[in-house]
Amino acid sequence: MKPVNPDPLAQLTEIRAIMERSSRFLSLSGLSGVGAGVVALLGAATGHFYLQSRYPDGYLRLIQSSMPERQAALPFLLLLAGGMIGVALLVAFYFTQRRTRHNGQPLWSRPARRLVAALAVPLVTGGLFCLRLFLGGDAAMVVPGLLVFYGLALLNASKYTLDEIRWLGLTQLVLGLGCLLLPGWGLIFFALGFGLGHIGYGLLMYNRYERTATAGPDAKTVVTQ
Repeated sequence: MKPVNPDPLAQLTEIRAIMERSSRFLSLSGLSGVGAGVVALLGAATGHFYLQSRYPDGYLRLIQSSMPERQAALPFLLLLAGGMIGVALLVAFYFTQRRTRHNGQPLWSRPARRLVAALAVPLVTGGLFCLRLFLGGDAAMVVPGLLVFYGLALLNASKYTLDEIRWLGLTQLVLGLGCLLLPGWGLIFFALGFGLGHIGYGLLMYNRYERTATAGPDAKTVVTQ
């Protein structure tokens, strides 16, 4: 009996999937985004209550404060920012490692290293730039700067991971530009971008890529990466 030729379309699909796995990091967990968003909301709330206890007008007073006042608040703000980044990275590491194990892929692969490098350059540059803004008397531009640089970092990294990262990056850019028009609402824009933006993205990615993949043999469809 003559062997049946395999479906060329199926072969092309499989080749494309193999090429994507070798060039892009596809094991980002949506739960990492949810966790980062929760951390950002808690951090924004902590910053709000701290500033309210220090100044009558809270954040609005901070962005209009003198150099000595900003320098006095800087150690707490740096500690808060460092704590948020550290906890968010731990959450991301935990859920992403769990997903890479589920997919049978290495965590620190070549695509993962490219992804980290693409994120790190704009983020480090933006962090130092915003610190200089804060110390130089342009504190109102710090939150817009953080959102814009983070959005650029996500856009830069989107070619090494899931395409949906690009939309999260564009969201951050739009919020950053909006915050330029309403600088007194900086904490609200921070919570929207880093908090609710991450949570919405994370839930979308979890439902799209992970939920059915972990639903077990009774799931109607299984999403594979």
